[in-house]
Amino acid sequence: METTKIALITGGSRGLGKNTALHLAQKGTDVILTYRTQKEEADNVVKEIQNLGQKAVALPLDVADNKSFNTFTQTVSDQLKTIWNRDTFDFLINNAGIESYSLVADTKEEEFDSLLQVHFKGVYFLTQKSLPLLAHNGRIVNFSTGLARFSTPGYAAYASMKGAIETFTKYLAKEVGSRGITVNAVAPGPIETDFTKGAFEANPQLRDILSSQTALGRIGQPDDIGGVVAFLCSEEARWITAQRIEVSGGLFL
Repeated sequence: METTKIALITGGSRGLGKNTALHLAQKGTDVILTYRTQKEEADNVVKEIQNLGQKAVALPLDVADNKSFNTFTQTVSDQLKTIWNRDTFDFLINNAGIESYSLVADTKEEEFDSLLQVHFKGVYFLTQKSLPLLAHNGRIVNFSTGLARFSTPGYAAYASMKGAIETFTKYLAKEVGSRGITVNAVAPGPIETDFTKGAFEANPQLRDILSSQTALGRIGQPDDIGGVVAFLCSEEARWITAQRIEVSGGLFL
C-alpha cells in the first residue's frame, strides 16, 4: 500500500495557504500547516482537514525569525515520528507572506527589510533547513506573484522579493533534481483574500479595472489557486520543474 503523502505549508491558517491545504487534503494528502498568530484559525483548518479524513497538525512559525528554524524543523521531525512514524515529509509549500504597498520614493527601510525577511531570506533558509527532511521525489512549490511579470506602482519592493524567489526556484531545482525533487513557482494574479482586502477597499474601482484587463474577466478566488499547487504536487506533474506558472486568468496580456 502506498504511503500517504505529507505536505508542510507555511501560512496555512488562511487565504491561499488554507485553500492549498484543503485541496491537498481532498486528494488524500496529510498536512502540517504553520501559523504566526492565528492559532484558532489554524486549529479550524486542522479540523476541516480531519473532516476530510486526513491527518493534520498546526505549528507556530514566524518566517521572519531565521533563528527559530532549527527548533521548528526539530519540532516537525518530532511530529513526523509521533504522528506518522516517518522521518520525512513530501511537499514543501512556501506560502507565508505579508503585504506592503509603497512607492519607491516613499519606501521605508524597515518595510523593505520585513519584506526581504519574510518573502526571500525566510523562504531561502527555511527551505535549506527543511531539505534533510524532504523525501526523495518530493515537491517544493514557492509562491511568487503576477507582479514579478507586470508592474503596478507601489509594489516595487514586494515584487522584487518575488523576482528573487523565481530565480531561487530555478537554482534550487537544479541542485535538488538528483534527488527527484521538483521545484516550481506559482504566481497568482490578484485574488480576493484578506491579503488584498485593504487595496480593494481603498480603491473601489480597482476590482472593475483589473477584471477588465483580465482575459477571463474577473478577479481570482482562492479556489483558483489551491488546485494548481495540488497538481504540481501530484505524480502527473513529475516532469515539470524550474517553472514559473502564472495563475492570473490572463491579466495584462
